[in-house]
Amino acid sequence: MIPVCELKQQYLNLKPQIDAAIAQVCADGQYILGPNVRALEQEIAAFCDAAHAVGVANGTDALHLALRALRIGPGDEVITTPFTFVATTEAIGLVGARPVFVDIDPNTYCIDPNQLEAAITPRTKAILPVHLYGQPCDMDPILEIARRHGLRVVEDCAQAIGATYHGRKVGSLGDVGCLSFFPSKNLGCFGDGGMVVTNDRELFARVEMLRRHGGKVKYHHAELGLNSRLDELQAAVLRVKLPHLESWNDARRRNAHRYNRMLAPLTGIERPRELSARGTKVPTGLPNAETSPIQTVYHQYTIATDDRDAVAAALKADGVQTMVYYPVPLHLQEVHADLQQGLGSFPHAERAAARCLSLPMFPELSEDDQQRVVRALTKAVAKMPRSAAEARAA
Repeated sequence: MIPVCELKQQYLNLKPQIDAAIAQVCADGQYILGPNVRALEQEIAAFCDAAHAVGVANGTDALHLALRALRIGPGDEVITTPFTFVATTEAIGLVGARPVFVDIDPNTYCIDPNQLEAAITPRTKAILPVHLYGQPCDMDPILEIARRHGLRVVEDCAQAIGATYHGRKVGSLGDVGCLSFFPSKNLGCFGDGGMVVTNDRELFARVEMLRRHGGKVKYHHAELGLNSRLDELQAAVLRVKLPHLESWNDARRRNAHRYNRMLAPLTGIERPRELSARGTKVPTGLPNAETSPIQTVYHQYTIATDDRDAVAAALKADGVQTMVYYPVPLHLQEVHADLQQGLGSFPHAERAAARCLSLPMFPELSEDDQQRVVRALTKAVAKMPRSAAEARAA
């Protein structure tokens, strides 16, 4: 079976360095907020073009603490996308605020800036764009709207560390950026981990205080916070991996461009599309894609097809694992039933949820395995009902 994400080979490639780093932490005996956490915070801040970084327990806490640091709470509204993992709105709910959804751009699957202003009310305090699948959102119009309305911008970069928008790293564009180091992420640790990055010293200081029970000094607490500290062992692992991240992201891009070339003749599916430097959407794999100032890091390589479930089943039968990110948009989840936004409220997100399918994507994915994936996909699409295939080709 070709996995959708393979983690073992990355460990084996770095095994001596990772094992030595873990052993050193164990020998030193400093397991909480130790030297590896402090060093990693500086290294991630520099990587993300940010002045400050705070290591936290996971990506959800990064979002939660960022919103807390911005003093967003009960009665406030935060605009975001319905096509993402529930952690995005979970963080909004945990501070007592209300998520307000706007639909996605059907080409990039990211939040559609053209729909933002219609969703702004006197209660709106922030916009929370999600750089989905490693694709940067169209940030210039988002930031301009936020500036004009006095709103804060919290970037959900869980899937997009290293992606750039007009030459700037995601996470450094808004007021604050939130990272996840979940094992399957482009930069993953051996458990849960996250980080908040910002150029605002006041926000940095508040997140740093809130992550350790709301206290600036041990046993003296200014407000209720969280126990949300990045583990020293995880930081040590991440420090070994971080120098390789750019080459891993480059490998993901090469794999994505190869997929696009292989899949170009195939009708019945839609390949990923990405923002160009001018903000228009272009197919990936074009000659200038690798030099574009807008760089996707392909956390996922996601196609779309009308007969998604049948295609996924056929691929599985041929030894190719796939995943659906995400099968139910957030406005249709039971947890958000109180928002009373039923089927048809956000048609682009609903259509994406019914049609998206992520293929195997990781830096170590071989060309031979990609060819196997494409052969299996070609065979699966050939079995689609003729009317569906013809409709997609039209």
